[in-house]
Amino acid sequence: MKHDYQDLITLFEQCFYQTFNTRLVKGGDEPLYLPASEQCSNHQIIFAHGFFASALHEISHWCLAGDARRLLEDFGYWYLPDGRNAEQQKRFEQVEIKPQAIEWAFCVASGKRFSVSADNLNGVEADTVNFKRAVYQQVNIYIEQGFPVRAQTFIEALANFYQVPLPLKLEHFLSEKELYEHI
Repeated sequence: MKHDYQDLITLFEQCFYQTFNTRLVKGGDEPLYLPASEQCSNHQIIFAHGFFASALHEISHWCLAGDARRLLEDFGYWYLPDGRNAEQQKRFEQVEIKPQAIEWAFCVASGKRFSVSADNLNGVEADTVNFKRAVYQQVNIYIEQGFPVRAQTFIEALANFYQVPLPLKLEHFLSEKELYEHI
């Protein structure tokens, strides 16, 4: 199955541009969220290098951000780049659980393989087993209680486009879960 970032841009625009004045934009090295300003009349979710996975990840953050956060650059969230120490990495992983659970659902809905990302290649080694477990547990919560509204809207758009049956169920995540035998 072909996964082209242009399809994500189109789907995102169809789902959200009219209501949220937000566009998904291919960027360079680093992803970034920019609220509308004098320089650009719409909000922008800028994902790295045209990478499909980067786009899904940045959309997942947007789906969680409330009204006030969507008016702040990068939603006003704390972020330290690659090279974090143990305490910084633990904090990073805590704020990444929900977005990565949503990203995983986006991947399932688009028929794409998902990999959790501790995003710290030049820093302390991450506890990937516990991080993967936490992301999977959050997926389970979302399956039971429902995804955030914007995330559910995008899940449905992806599933329709990629012809993946809905609703998503925990079984859809089991083959991926088996890749992480320690979960």
